[in-house]
Amino acid sequence: MFALKLRPIRFYLSKEKLFYEAIRNIFGFYPENIFLYKLAFRHKSQAEELYNGVRVSNERLEFLGDTVLSTVVADYLFRMFPFKDEGFLTEMRSKIVSRAQLNKLSLRLGVDQLIIHTQDTSNVYRSIKGDAFEAIIGAMYLDKGYTFTRKVLINRVIKNNFDLNELINTDVNYKSKLIEWSQKEKKTIEFVVVQEVGTGYHKQYVVDAVVNSEVAGTGRDYSIKGAEQNAAMKAVEFFGINGNAKTDSNQK
Repeated sequence: MFALKLRPIRFYLSKEKLFYEAIRNIFGFYPENIFLYKLAFRHKSQAEELYNGVRVSNERLEFLGDTVLSTVVADYLFRMFPFKDEGFLTEMRSKIVSRAQLNKLSLRLGVDQLIIHTQDTSNVYRSIKGDAFEAIIGAMYLDKGYTFTRKVLINRVIKNNFDLNELINTDVNYKSKLIEWSQKEKKTIEFVVVQEVGTGYHKQYVVDAVVNSEVAGTGRDYSIKGAEQNAAMKAVEFFGINGNAKTDSNQK
């Protein structure tokens, strides 16, 4: 136990000093378990082999961070808008935790500079920056606990980077954008509910945006409509529809 308490100091005085400082500059605190945060920045293209062929990356932490972030944002919005209905809260949460927003947030905070990945990976995995941000949240939760993570996300991330009034007036319909593009490019498109996770108020839907019989994006949300929007958003990012559309010859 004594060695565990001294570990952050030992690492701070070692070659990990710059990494400690980077986390401190971005999130305002020094990590306890440095290994969690190092793993959070390791993309699957640079997965590290531990033993018996087992390879680890930030994917498990990303899964955990996604859940923690969604919970914190839902709780924050619930308290900020006590008289708004479930539909409003769901839409606002989707706007904050969307992959496009998390990618932008990662760039703004400098998270992208610490990601370990192969060359040109970001051209293939367009969500790599947002994925890393979620993985960091997962690492923070395991390292510091929910209450600490919630305070950091609300006070240092949400309040400093999101204008709620502006978000209320922002209406980006990714589904309509994807459908319009598919009609122009003469491609077929459908949205398929592939999974239902949880029950009751915790139930989430997983939807695939299928373009020309291939999955172009997968979205998850507490409503089918929200899941479709998230799936469409990922498909829009994948095809570069906002101005740099991919052609069939360079899709990956």
